[in-house]
Amino acid sequence: MHKLTRATLAFNGLGRCLVADKHVSALQIHSRGFVCAQHVDDLGKNEVYDIIISGGGMVGSAMACSLGMDRNLEGKKILLLEAGNKKVMHKVPDTYSTRVSSISPGSATLLTGVGAWEHITKMRCKPYKRMQVWDACSDVLITFDKEDMQDEMAHIVENDVVVAALTKQLDDLSDNVQVKYRSKVVKYSWPMPHQQANAIPWVKVTLASGESVETKLLIGADGPNSMVRQELGIPTVKWNYDQSAVVAVLHLSESQKYLLTLPRPILCALQLSDTESSLVWSTSHQQAQELLELDEESFVDAINSAFWSNENQSELIETAGSLFRSTLSAIMPSAGSPRQLPPSVAGIGPKSRVKFPLGIGHASEYIRHRVALIGDAAHRVHPLAGQGANLGFGDVACLTRILSQAAFDGKDLGAMQHLLEYETERQRHNLPMMAAIDLMKRLYSTNAAPVVLLRTFGLQATNMVPALKEQIMGFASK
Repeated sequence: MHKLTRATLAFNGLGRCLVADKHVSALQIHSRGFVCAQHVDDLGKNEVYDIIISGGGMVGSAMACSLGMDRNLEGKKILLLEAGNKKVMHKVPDTYSTRVSSISPGSATLLTGVGAWEHITKMRCKPYKRMQVWDACSDVLITFDKEDMQDEMAHIVENDVVVAALTKQLDDLSDNVQVKYRSKVVKYSWPMPHQQANAIPWVKVTLASGESVETKLLIGADGPNSMVRQELGIPTVKWNYDQSAVVAVLHLSESQKYLLTLPRPILCALQLSDTESSLVWSTSHQQAQELLELDEESFVDAINSAFWSNENQSELIETAGSLFRSTLSAIMPSAGSPRQLPPSVAGIGPKSRVKFPLGIGHASEYIRHRVALIGDAAHRVHPLAGQGANLGFGDVACLTRILSQAAFDGKDLGAMQHLLEYETERQRHNLPMMAAIDLMKRLYSTNAAPVVLLRTFGLQATNMVPALKEQIMGFASK
C-alpha cells in the first residue's frame, strides 16, 4: 500500500479539501490555511482495540474476565495477550502444585462475580477459619480465629487451578474478549500525551510473530519483571531480602485445622487439605540450597525440627513474657486463644521442592498516558501467608469499576483523569499492606533480645484484644 509522509493540500473556494490521493487518512489543518497529512505507516494494517491486557496469569486473566463481563464495556474490543500456552485442566492432577495463594473473601467475591469461583470450588480449594502465628524465640502466639463465624478467613488455592478456572470462563466470553495465546510481545511504541504531527495516537504492540496491534488502553499484567513497566521507564523502589524461599508439599501425620506461620525461621504451612500443606520456608540462600540437596528423610527431619525446636528461646524472654501475659489475663480474663501444637510432617510430595529469591518492589507510578499497571507489575511482596495475589485482584476490581464508569460517561478509556483515580486508590491500599508485610518480615528475622521482647509483648497484647484482631482481619480480607 502507498505510504504518504507529508502532503500539502489547498482548500477550494467551497471550503472542500482537494485530495488527489485516496490513501490519505489523517489531515491536520494549520492556522496558515493549508492542510498536512500525518505520517501513516501501512494504513489499516494494525487492528485497534479499546483495551489490551498484556499477561495472562491469574491477575491478567481475571482482568480480562472482569472487563468482558461488565455491562458498560459491552461492545468494546478487548484483547488478552498471553506468551504461554492455553492452560486447560479437565481434571485436577493427583498431586498438588507448590505455587499456591491465600484467596481472601474480597478476592473470592471478585472471582465469583466473573464466574470463575464456581469452577475453582469444583476443582480444588481449602477454606480455613483459623491462623496461628508463633514466635520461635518465645512461647507466645497470636490466633486469628473465625471458628464462631459463618465465613472463612480465606481459601488456599493452587495458582494453576485459578488460571484454569479463569481460562474456562474466558472461553465462554469469546464474543467479548479475544485471547491470543503464545503471543510474545517484543516491542511497545508509546503515544505522546498530546497529539503531534507524525505521532501515533495509540499504544502499538508488536508481537514476535511480526503482527502489530494498537490499543487505546494497555494494561500491564506481565509480572514482577514487567516489560511494560521497564519500557516505560517507570522507576521501581525495590530491594532483595538476601533470602530464598524453599517451597514443598508436605504430607502431615495428623489433620491440620489451621494455617500456621512460624516466624523464625519464617515457615508458613498453608493448608491444601486436612493432611497436606504447602510449605514456604524463608531462609538464607546457602541454607535454602542445602535444604534442596537433602534427601527426603533428612528434609522432613529438618522441617519437624524447625516446627518444634526451642533452641532460640531465652529464659529471660520467657519470664518477661509470662509476667506480661499474667497481667493481661488479670485485666481481660476472657480474652486470648487456645494453643494448638504444630503439625508433624511425615513426608513430602514427589519433586515438589523448589526455591526462589525473595524481595519487595513497588512501582513509583501505576499509570502513564494510555497505560495502567496491575498485579506484580506494580507491586511485589514477600510470600508471607500468600497475600500477593489479593493485592492484584484488588487492582482488578478497582480498575474495572473506574473504566466501567468512564465508559458509561462516554469518556476516553485511556485518559489520565480516571487512571489517576485508580492509581491513588490502589496505592493508598497497597502501600500500607506492603509496609506491614515488610515490617513483619524484618521484625521476625532477628533474635536480638530487645526486638524479641518487643514483639513478644506486641503479639500478646494483640492476641488479647479481639477488636484489634478483627480490624487486622478485616483489612487483610479486602
